Amino acid sequence: MFLLKVLLFFILFATFFVFFGIENEWLLRLSRTAAVTMLTFAVLGSALMSIYGGYSVGVTKSKPIIYSMTLSTVFTDIVTHLQLCIMNTNAANNQKFQYEHPLLLLLVMVIQILVIIFFAYFGNFVYFSINSPEKCCVITTSKYSLNNIVPKIKKYKKQYLITDAILFTNPDLFDIINRCDTVFVYDVPAASRTTIVEYCYANNKNIYYNFEMCDVVSLRGRNAMLDDKPMIASTVKGLTVEQRIMKRAMDLFVSTVGLIVTSPIMLACAIAIKAEDGGSVFFKQKRATKDGKIFKVYKFRTMKEKNSINKSVTEDDDRITKVGKILRKFRIDELPQIINIFKGEMSVVGPRPEMIENVDEYTQALPEFSYRLRVKAGLTGLAQIAGKYNTSPKDKLVLDLMYIEKYSIWQDIKLIFQTLTVFFKADDSTEAFHHSDSYEFFTADESPELIGEPENAESNVCEQESKQ
Repeated sequence: MFLLKVLLFFILFATFFVFFGIENEWLLRLSRTAAVTMLTFAVLGSALMSIYGGYSVGVTKSKPIIYSMTLSTVFTDIVTHLQLCIMNTNAANNQKFQYEHPLLLLLVMVIQILVIIFFAYFGNFVYFSINSPEKCCVITTSKYSLNNIVPKIKKYKKQYLITDAILFTNPDLFDIINRCDTVFVYDVPAASRTTIVEYCYANNKNIYYNFEMCDVVSLRGRNAMLDDKPMIASTVKGLTVEQRIMKRAMDLFVSTVGLIVTSPIMLACAIAIKAEDGGSVFFKQKRATKDGKIFKVYKFRTMKEKNSINKSVTEDDDRITKVGKILRKFRIDELPQIINIFKGEMSVVGPRPEMIENVDEYTQALPEFSYRLRVKAGLTGLAQIAGKYNTSPKDKLVLDLMYIEKYSIWQDIKLIFQTLTVFFKADDSTEAFHHSDSYEFFTADESPELIGEPENAESNVCEQESKQ
C-alpha cells in the first residue's frame, strides 16, 4: 500500500507540472521557478495529506479517502498555482500580477480528482482482496452498552467480523479472546478492563477500549524519573499566557477574514429565512463558555418563530423550517457565531457552547462535564469534526477533554482545516437523535440475533441493574 501511496502522489504531482509545463516551459527544466514550485507542492501536499488523513487504504472507507485527498490536492494546487503566478510577475513575463490559466487549473483538478477516485477504490479493493476481516469479540457490561458499540463496528464490516459478543463476567472470557484477532472492550469497570488489556497484550491480541476520565488525564502525561523510579507526570495548568495570546490573535484574524468572505453567504441566508415566513433572521440563546460565563450565541434561525421549547433536535423534527433543514445540513446556521468570536465571547476552536438546560442536565449525570468550561466555547472542535449531532454527551465530553489536554496552536490549525470535511459528511454529522437496532449477546456457536424495535435506553439500564 505504501507503493500505491507514493505512486498516487507522483501522478498528482506530475499532472500539475506536465500540464502547466505546456504553458510555462521552464517548469520542465532546471530553473529557480521549477525548484520553488515543486518544493511547495511536495511540502504543502504532504502536510495537508497528514492533516486530512491522506491515502489511508485498509483503514478508511473509499469515500472519506476521496474527500480528504481531494481537499489536500485542491488546496495544494491553488497555493502552488498562485505562487507560480507571483513568480511569473517579472520583466521577462508579466509586468503586473496576472492570475493565469484558471481553466487549465480547473482541468488539472478534474483529472487529479478522477485519479484519486480510481486509486481510492482500487487500493481498498486490493487491500481487502488480500486481507480478510479480523475476527473480533465485543466485551461489555450490558445490552444497552452492546447496542451502543456494535452498530459502530458493523460500519467497518470489511475490517471486522464480530464472532462473539459477551458480558465481561462470562466464565469463558479468556477462551473466547484466544480465538479472536481483535477485542473490543466497552464500558467495562477499570479493574476488569486492566485484566483484559494485560491478557490481550500478553497474547498478541489487538484491543480497542473506550476512554474513561483517567485515560483523558494521562493524555497530558509525560515520562518522568523520580530518582530511579519511572513515573508519568500529568500537570493540570490550563493554557499558558503565551497560548492564550496566540489563540486570541488567531481568533481575531480568522473572524475578521471570515466576516468578509462569508458576508455574501450570510446575506443570501438572511434573505431566504425572511422570505420563507417573514420571521426574524437570527436566533439568540444563552450559552455557557469559559468558567461558566453566560453569553448570547448568534445563529441563523432554523426553527419556527414561536417555539419556546429548549430541547435537542430529534429526527424529522417538525419545528425545523424548510430553509432551516438546508442550513442545518451544512451547518451554515452557525456562521453568525463568527460575530461571537470577533467579540471575544467564543473561540474559533473549542468545545461547543451548550444550552444552559443541557449543561445542568449533563453535569448532574456527568460531574466531569464542567471540566470542558476551562476554555472558551468554539465554533468548531474535535467533538464537532469526529462526532455527530447525536453523539452521546459522554463521548462529546471525552472528545472535548482530549482537545483541551492536548492543546496546541498547531492542533487548532489542523482542526480548522479538518472542519471542511464536515461538509462532505453533512448527512452523518447532522444526524439527529433516533432509535437504532437492538443486538443480543451471543457466542461463536450461535448467530447474532437482530430483534425488532429496540427497548428504551433507560429501561435497558434498569433491567440490567435489577438483574445484578
